[in-house]
Amino acid sequence: MAPQHIDPASLKDLPTRIKYLRDFIEFTPDDAATLHAAAPVVAPLVPVVVDAVYTKLFSFDITAAAFVPRQTGYDGATPKSVDELNLDHPQIEFRKDFLAGYLAKLVSLDYAKDASWEYLNKVGLMHTGAAGFAHRAKKPELRVEYIHTGILLGYVQDILINAVLTHPALDIGTKTAVLRAVNKNDLFARHYIQEDHSAATAEKNN
Repeated sequence: MAPQHIDPASLKDLPTRIKYLRDFIEFTPDDAATLHAAAPVVAPLVPVVVDAVYTKLFSFDITAAAFVPRQTGYDGATPKSVDELNLDHPQIEFRKDFLAGYLAKLVSLDYAKDASWEYLNKVGLMHTGAAGFAHRAKKPELRVEYIHTGILLGYVQDILINAVLTHPALDIGTKTAVLRAVNKNDLFARHYIQEDHSAATAEKNN
């Protein structure tokens, strides 16, 4: 059977890129339905994951430093230095709520809608310094270098993989659907990495 044709240049288009990604990892509507059914079981894991993430971020000054300045949309007291950062600081509670919301969306989004993928794509975009969401258009830029983004996503995935795989209430089908859903690093990486399609285009034209 002939391989499915993918035009490299077409992957700049988000819906086309998502279709390719979904086809490649074989993430189906049935997987999405299973994922939604697992939400009540997965939801209690979110606070544990969020606390683990911020504990890790605070264990290195280079990542902790990003949480000292005032966060967009937060009006309360801010820490004076990384030494004041802890899981219970009001500004950190504010940030934790955003991460918790993002993780909760992974098991509740309607994956048949382009808007769901656009949201996930914008979360990646906003960490590059671009506005991403409309409400950030006139806000200070949020720039997180990819080295930190990449290793943090890997760390979050490691926590979720362990939590899901060892959960006694989830069957293998549900575990598979959950792990497929969280494996979307591309929607972060695509905004940082300059893709060169010139070689593929040249080969196609020869």
